[in-house]
Amino acid sequence: MNGRLATLLSRQEIYDCLLRFARGVDRLDRELFLSAFHPDAEIAAGPFVGDPEALADWAFALHRREQEATLHYLLNHACEIEGEQAHAETYYLFVGRLPGGDNWLAGGRYLDRFERRQGAWRIATRVNLVEFSSRVAGLPLPFADLPDLAENGLPARDRSDPSYARPLRNRRRRQIPEWES
Repeated sequence: MNGRLATLLSRQEIYDCLLRFARGVDRLDRELFLSAFHPDAEIAAGPFVGDPEALADWAFALHRREQEATLHYLLNHACEIEGEQAHAETYYLFVGRLPGGDNWLAGGRYLDRFERRQGAWRIATRVNLVEFSSRVAGLPLPFADLPDLAENGLPARDRSDPSYARPLRNRRRRQIPEWES
């Protein structure tokens, strides 16, 4: 039982690491992004091959220049743990809102070798396999015309995003929508 519990805890720590990467890149939060990698990690992503610091420079500049918002979804996740190393395959779906309102969709898999160093699981090697990419016509954002929509804050690609608020509070007034028949 103790071995199974240790494996489950390691799997969760590895998945939490992947979530830090995804949130870090979507919020353009360099510290959070880098916390997913060992400093000497090697990453191959599209035309980029290098270390985490250089990846952050390249990826953040790309996302700032090419998209107004991004969402990295983590999907199927398989993980094999052997001692202080683990190999994971994580499917992803990327959505980026382009200037002008269209969306860029891409999907693929992150192949990662994790290492546990000083008790912390982080990515030591990453290979990003892109399976597809497409451009999709955008639609207006739903409910964008609500007069108090911004009371809880608007999505942001920095620490002003409402997800960083502690404690989280609802500042919008209570209302029940009336639906047309």
